[in-house]
This record gives sequence, C-alpha cells and structure tokens, in this order.
Amino acid sequence: MTGDAHRSELGDFLQARRSELSPDMVGLPDTGNRRRVRGLRREEVAALASISTDFYTRLEQGRRRASEEVLSALARVLRLSADERNYVFELSGREQRPERPAPQQAQPQLRRLLSDLTTTPAVVLGRRTDILAWNPMAAALFTDFGRLPEKKRNFVRLVFCDQSVRGLYPHWEYAARNGVAQLRREAAQDPDDPELAALVEELSAQDKDFQRWWTAHQVAVRGAGTNQVRHPVVGDLTLDWAALVCTADPDQQLFTWTAQPGTPSHDALRELASRVSTGVHDRVVVGMGDEQ
Repeated sequence: MTGDAHRSELGDFLQARRSELSPDMVGLPDTGNRRRVRGLRREEVAALASISTDFYTRLEQGRRRASEEVLSALARVLRLSADERNYVFELSGREQRPERPAPQQAQPQLRRLLSDLTTTPAVVLGRRTDILAWNPMAAALFTDFGRLPEKKRNFVRLVFCDQSVRGLYPHWEYAARNGVAQLRREAAQDPDDPELAALVEELSAQDKDFQRWWTAHQVAVRGAGTNQVRHPVVGDLTLDWAALVCTADPDQQLFTWTAQPGTPSHDALRELASRVSTGVHDRVVVGMGDEQ
C-alpha cells in the first residue's frame, strides 16, 4: 500500500470510528439540533483533540500527516482499543511510544478462585511482585497484608524489609535471591518502568545484599519451586509454590503454596486452615485483598 493509500485508509478509519460515537458518550452537551448523519461531527472531534477543524478535515481526506501527539489524542477521543491504536500508528507510519499500563487490579476470576482455596495459601501477584489480592490462608502464613499501605504490598520488598516475613525463611538467601532474579527479568521486559526503577533504588539503598545480587544480573521466571518456612504457630513447613498465569492478564499470576499429602507439612497446613476458620491466632485475618 502506498503512502497516499495509507492516508486514505486512515481517513476512512477515523471517519468510521467517529460515526460510532454520540455526543453524550464523550461528554458533550446535547444541543437538541437534529444531526444529518450519526456520530460526532468533525469539528467536535477536532475540539476534543485540541486541533483545528481544518487540520482534522484534511487528515480525514488523506491530505495531511499527523504527529504522534495528535494520533494519541485522536485515539483517546475516539475511544480506540489498543489494537485500533496500533493500527492508526501503522497507517500513519509513526512509531508509537508504549502507553504506561494502568494500575493493576486482580482479575475477578482470580478473586473468586482465592475465596475457594480455603486450605491453600494463595496470592495474586502483579508486575514487580506487587500483591494485588490474597486469601486468609496467605495472610495467616505470611502477614496481614491488609494492614500494609497499598504501595508497600510488594512481595520482594517484604522479604527484604519486613522482619517478620524475613524471619519465616530459614534459608532466607535462597528465597531473596530468587525474588531479585525475578525482578531482574521483569526489568529486561519493561526497562522503562518507573515504579520498578523506584523499587530497585529503594531496596538497593536499604539492603546491601539486594544491591549486590541486583548487579549480578541473575534472572529467573516465576514458575515453580520449593521453600522452607518456619511458621511461629504451626512450625516448620516444606511448601511447593507454583505460579499460574492469568490468560486475561499475563502480567498477573496466582501463587499457591501446597504440601505433599501425608507429610507433616500437609498436616500443619490443615491445622493452620482450622485456626483460620475459627480465628484463634494473631496472624489470622479475614479478607480477600482490597476490593476494587
């Protein structure tokens, strides 16, 4: 497709998208005037995108090229999906900057699954090992996440900075280095993530081990493994953890901790579940993470 054909296709696409929107959908007042054609007028789109009507008209007619800023504004005004936004930039021959992802919220399906796991500690981890949701068993095993400020609910931060969580791991270095390696891999996938950069800067300043292991550039994926946990109520546990990826949002995973049936660790988890159900020890809280 030639450049002229691309511009013509872009104009047709923009026209089709504005025809699908009504003034009330974009916050414009209803003037009561009957419209000859359905959808937004060109001048309305132009005003919402902070460009001139003449510029937008020529853009729809295939007689102008638009900057990245204008294309981003039009994508916002026309309520374009991520795929449609990519399409607009491709037609325009522009290299778009990736939009910063919105703050994550645990998928509703994962929240419902958490509520069903009454004998299994489980959390939903998002980007940077942020803790998006948890079940009462996870709170009983680790800590009452609900008492922490939302910005402090990060698993790697807790492993390094929360003494009660840190003390759960008799082989703390193994767990801590694995967490650092997972963060290092995320940094490769999204090197421009400002929140990850801030987390790394914070932990590097607070903990020399973190700084040393971060500069070692070891990487690991969130898959599966085994941890030893020394719980103050039910004693020593050998727990297998697994990360289950959410296909609706691959940037969040359901983490579970289980024990092999017939082992003392399995019996200890059942004891912990019994205590959770009756609320008889200090670490037990009832909750599913912040409701969104």
